[in-house]
Parts: sequence; structure tokens; C-alpha cells
Amino acid sequence: MDRASERSRRSLIELGREIHNARLAHGLSQAAVARSARIAQSYVSDVERGRQLAVPLATIARVAAAVGLEVSLRAFPGGQPFRDRAHIRLLERFKAATGSAWRWTSEAPLPIPGDQRAWDRLMRGDGVVIGVEAETRPTDMQVLQRRLALKKRDGGVDLVILVLSNSEWCRRLVRLNDLQAAFPVPGRVALDALARGRAPGGDSLVLI
Repeated sequence: MDRASERSRRSLIELGREIHNARLAHGLSQAAVARSARIAQSYVSDVERGRQLAVPLATIARVAAAVGLEVSLRAFPGGQPFRDRAHIRLLERFKAATGSAWRWTSEAPLPIPGDQRAWDRLMRGDGVVIGVEAETRPTDMQVLQRRLALKKRDGGVDLVILVLSNSEWCRRLVRLNDLQAAFPVPGRVALDALARGRAPGGDSLVLI
């Protein structure tokens, strides 16, 4: 949350600077921009100074349009989402089922400078590193598979285990998707191997 707040603050300051420079480049006064955007001049000043938190986005867009700019707002992947208690309990159940032979790391960042992605858990032992990702209620298994494939490629792990809640929702989602290629080791087989301190031998999806 702190990182998001700081990114927002910097973005607002940069946007204000761009609008300010564009206004000067066109020889426009703040009063002229305010009249064109049909707002108070104080709003134009707030936008240029990066103090837009109290200014509606539509107003910022009108100020930008008055100086020949367009404002674009979009979202993109940038780190781990907030995790709730259900997610934590799911990981605790999985850890309890895998025995004591493994060394665990929580919220382990990917080994790429500046990359904000992280594994929910890392398991180390038996000469392997296993990335663990847990989901309590996924909605799109194809998107989830692609995300895990990219994390495995970049994440410095040998295997990936996807842990899902053993709920009717997740069981139905698993039945409706062909997951054999992505997770070739059955969940029960993987849990049995992990409980014995051995690597499963391949990626696995575990319902628990």
C-alpha cells in the first residue's frame, strides 16, 4: 500500500509538470485554461502542482485537453495482491500436510531486480526448490496457468505447486479445465511425496 501511494504521488506530480510545460509552450495563462475547461483557476493550479487528489479525473482530463494533451489511465500487473485470512489458512493446511522435512520461505520475491512478483511460499529440500502458489477462489484457470508459467520461468524454482481450496467451486473449476499438461503429478501423489520429504517429480495441483 505504501508503494502504491508513493507511485500515485509521483505520477500526479509528473502529470502536473507535463500540463504546466504544455500550457507555457502554447503561451496560455492558467486563467485561459480554466475558462476553456470550465473550472476554477485554483483547480488548474492544483493540477499543475501535483495536488490533484481532490480534483476529479474528468476535470484533470479537461485541463489536459485545454493544453493539447490527453490523459490515459490504465492498470497493469505490479506485485502481489492483498491476501486474506482464508488464503493464509489454506497455506497453513498445505504446510501441515507436507511434514517437517522442508525449509519454508514466505512471500519470496523473484530473483529479478525490480520485479515485484513473489511466491506465496518457497519450499527447499531434497535438492529442489518448489514455488507454491495458493488460491482460495480462482475464476480463470487459463490466466492463472499463464501467470504461473511465467513465474516458473523467471522465479528460480524447479517445480510449481498450485494449492486450491478443496471447495465445490474449485473442484468444479478443475473438472471444467484440462490441467493435465500443466500439472502432470496428481495432487494426492504430490502430497504423499512431500510428506515423505521427497520432491513430487513434476508440477502439481493440490486441493486441500
